[in-house]
Amino acid sequence: MSEKVLVVEDDFNIAELLRLYLERESFQVTIAHDGERGIVEFERQAPDIVLLDIMLPKLDGWGVLRKIRAQSKTPVIMLTAKGETFDKVSGLEMGADDYIVKPFDMKEVVARIRAVLRRYGGDGGGGGVKRRLVFDKLIIDMDSFVLTVDGKSVDIPPKEMELLYHLALSPNRVYTRNQLLDEVWGFDYFGDSRTVDVHIKRLREKLENVSDEWSLKTVWGVGYKFELKDQLES
Repeated sequence: MSEKVLVVEDDFNIAELLRLYLERESFQVTIAHDGERGIVEFERQAPDIVLLDIMLPKLDGWGVLRKIRAQSKTPVIMLTAKGETFDKVSGLEMGADDYIVKPFDMKEVVARIRAVLRRYGGDGGGGGVKRRLVFDKLIIDMDSFVLTVDGKSVDIPPKEMELLYHLALSPNRVYTRNQLLDEVWGFDYFGDSRTVDVHIKRLREKLENVSDEWSLKTVWGVGYKFELKDQLES
């Protein structure tokens, strides 16, 4: 079955170009030309991914993203003429999965869509990589996208979940901020890498003092790691 893409874009020419190209690539495409209609179509269509402009009538892209994230972990790619670092960081911190600046190349858009869908679906072609990690008082289940902390399910934004999973998949390995941006966000990120710090801070708020056997550690001057005590001692 082909994946469903919701395009929320007020420029009719750009929206139609996206529709024609994506349908040629075997995606099912729904178009909404304002933010309020975007929410209606999102709830009606249950798309696999959303391409979302920022400058929209009735409800801007930030408002649409907030409403989507309040009810769903569906991946969202921001598609906009705004290219400043501030807008990129804001979109990523609010839960966007990627950010493409107009004017764009259609092949790049398709490649970004497929990359994000791979990260969300199945094992992403990873050849049997574990999708459920279990530690003391912590279960990270990427198949069901559920984080269980001390026996309780914890509500968590998609990017925080992916970041935690990525770190915990290789315990005690140190990642730089740029590595995490490339490997978790899935694209070359230019500008302020503070978005990683923000996500780590929010994860720590959820995980602080849960267990003595593991922790999220800052390696000063380098980056971050998921520290597993028993591996350090072995």
